[in-house]
Amino acid sequence: MIDLHYWPTPNGWKISIALEEMALPYRMIPVEIGKGANFEPAFLAISPNGRIPAIVDFEPEDGGAPISVFESGAILLYLAEKSGRFLPPDVRGRSEVVQWLMWQMGGLGPMLGQHGHFALYAKDKIEYAIGRYRRETERLYGVLDRRLAGRDHLCGDYSIADMACWPWVVTNKAQDIDLGAFPNVRRWYDTLKQRPALRRGYDLGKELRG
Repeated sequence: MIDLHYWPTPNGWKISIALEEMALPYRMIPVEIGKGANFEPAFLAISPNGRIPAIVDFEPEDGGAPISVFESGAILLYLAEKSGRFLPPDVRGRSEVVQWLMWQMGGLGPMLGQHGHFALYAKDKIEYAIGRYRRETERLYGVLDRRLAGRDHLCGDYSIADMACWPWVVTNKAQDIDLGAFPNVRRWYDTLKQRPALRRGYDLGKELRG
């Protein structure tokens, strides 16, 4: 059994989607980030950076004590290795998936997160910040669109790289991104949206959304 410490956000959805796709047994433990629950000592013992998601695997591969994992990219790699799914076993395929996973972790997620903050949530609308992150958001959508030209998935078969990127593209309407300008992203996004396991992961805790 895996405990998923979670709140329904793009980073949280990555892991709920992966757990559903991999058919790994888990239970969801809500972490009310709006009330600061992510900074409580019990959660910090699992996720030292105070960010969701985090997991605790009570049945690790070595049969030893439970293993806790924080950072969504690290969790995706851990779960893929545990399940033996969605991460190619060959060195070239694995390298490709890991590269695009790191691209999401270092670029797509943080930049869309900053754009969302300054454009949607910040009380003071700072035009420089909004413009800067808007341009970077659009540039990254362009990178994703070019990568998906002639491809059904980011790296050959459906993988944890797709699971990492899809939840951030979900924010396109809120962030006023016209997917019509990125037809390959739209095709990929709409196709993956039909996957039953992805839908279950995305819907996890939807009653918690504000």
